[in-house]
Amino acid sequence: MTRGVVIVGGGIAGLTVAERLITLVDPGAVTVELREATDRVGGKLKTTPFVGRPAVDEGADAFLARAPAGVALAKRVGLGDRLTSPTAASAAVWHERLHPIPEGLLLGVPGAITGLATSGLLSMRGKLRAALEPVLPRTRDIGDSIGRLVRARFGNEVHERLVDALVGSIYAADTDAFSLAMVPQLADLATHRSLLLGARSTQRNRPAANGPLFYAPSDGMETLATATKVAAQTAGATISTGAPVATIAHDGTAWRVDGDPADVVVLATPAAPTSSLVARAEPDLAAVLAAMEHAGVVIITMVVEDWPDRLRSRSGYLVPKPDQGLVTAASFGSQKWAHWSGDGELVRVSLGRDGLDVMGRSDDDLVNSAVTEVGHHVGLDLQPTAVRVSRWPLAFPQYRPGHQRWLTAVGAATPPGLFLTGASYRGIGVPACIADAERVASAVATFLTT
Repeated sequence: MTRGVVIVGGGIAGLTVAERLITLVDPGAVTVELREATDRVGGKLKTTPFVGRPAVDEGADAFLARAPAGVALAKRVGLGDRLTSPTAASAAVWHERLHPIPEGLLLGVPGAITGLATSGLLSMRGKLRAALEPVLPRTRDIGDSIGRLVRARFGNEVHERLVDALVGSIYAADTDAFSLAMVPQLADLATHRSLLLGARSTQRNRPAANGPLFYAPSDGMETLATATKVAAQTAGATISTGAPVATIAHDGTAWRVDGDPADVVVLATPAAPTSSLVARAEPDLAAVLAAMEHAGVVIITMVVEDWPDRLRSRSGYLVPKPDQGLVTAASFGSQKWAHWSGDGELVRVSLGRDGLDVMGRSDDDLVNSAVTEVGHHVGLDLQPTAVRVSRWPLAFPQYRPGHQRWLTAVGAATPPGLFLTGASYRGIGVPACIADAERVASAVATFLTT
């Protein structure tokens, strides 16, 4: 008897489930169908032409090279020889002016005092407070908050201008209200009495770096999604776009998706819409999922002529929360990526985060804020010759302190034959979503055979 699997959601997680699952089951024994509500696959991986450049990302522009799942998928779907990495340009933090990010940091946590001592980013008081960290007794009862840990160890300036600026940018988060356990590198440091000594030990014991920190397909991140789609279809999966799903219902021990039978349903959608999908069939699960909060962001892409030489060694900068208006970071794309070079400087500006909602603002308001704030930060009267606005509502799930307890509650409320994957659960980055999707594909294959 042929078993049926329906996957809801055509982002990189859903596509990976389809691509991986179809290779784990006997041909002809299982049908795999993916339904995507929009007219394209890829979700937040979106690449479009912009001002003479054929492929400029509107969302994520790279993935972490040292997390193996992303590189492995790229190679499986034929993109191994099309991966490129950023240039040697370096990033900065803006506090009254641009400051180079000090050397020796591990996700913003200092691994040495010398880098902080010579930096203009911290005040003398902030440097002296940070210098106390190695001699402080172990901090206890910090809960599951990144901010509580780092403030207790290094003081407010290191947290706000380094750790929160960096980690908060990655997750669009307020790290005072973000789970320490869900950032493994920081959670590992928390097992040491001293975070600084732990960061130093970790960096010393890390194998010598071979290759870059980040990769991206040279023709854009969406290529990873489309290549995964093609690989899944070639192996026998059916992938439909413009196919929104409205209801998930029980059908005895199996399921119905908008009335169509399925032995297994995989929901590769954010927790908030997933809650609505399962509300009638699984109200307890829906209630747990509804507790997940999400942050939306907007990316303003612009071209600026006459870019000054003093900024040509910079890949961009971060803005600490106490210094923010609406802009949280800016990337100088033509300096960061060789394949984005062209007439004028390509600048991508990020606006919004957890606690700084920008989704209700007009495009004109957002563009004006981006131009004004970035111009102030870099000391230029910006006159962009082209502008693009990319809105990403619900883009970043917020892992609140205690997120792992929430995950346990989700698992307890999820019935057999229903599987959940995506950024809401075990990791936000592209490799984390791919790894979780592969885990789910293996679990589905086991479920179908047992």
